[in-house]
Amino acid sequence: MMTSSEVTKHIKLKCTVSSSRCVFSAPCWSTLTCADKMAAPVRTLCRSVLRLSSRQFSTTCGVQGGEKWRKEHGVARSGTEYGPLTDLPDWSFADGRPAPLMKGQLRRKQQQEVLARRIVMLNDEMDRGMEAWSKKQEEAKKMEEHKKSLLLKPKGKLLMKKKSQS
Repeated sequence: MMTSSEVTKHIKLKCTVSSSRCVFSAPCWSTLTCADKMAAPVRTLCRSVLRLSSRQFSTTCGVQGGEKWRKEHGVARSGTEYGPLTDLPDWSFADGRPAPLMKGQLRRKQQQEVLARRIVMLNDEMDRGMEAWSKKQEEAKKMEEHKKSLLLKPKGKLLMKKKSQS
């Protein structure tokens, strides 16, 4: 691990210190413009410090706090999806008239109406499907009874045996 003074020396000298390599090489230094030469040590210092730092730097997105708890308790997964804070108006007139709906509230209202229409349509479709299925089952049952009625009936001794058994 290099100290901050060693890192600064490392940048100024453009050499290897304690087996860590330099971010920019000496041959390319001469091809840089004046502004690049001034920015290169700062970039190099930041990279060296990050590389030598004991703390880890993460760029992953964080999980929203409380999302699991909200799902378990049947609440929206985030506090801004639905509920009184998002659905109710922010203000009203002094005489009690409601405030006009804002863009977000209008959008959510329209989405809810579309969703409600879709739910009703799918529910009707399911009802029609269940009715058609039950009719089909009844027809199959009637057909089976009709086929049984067309079978040959026992006569003579077999008929007498059946009557005595039942």
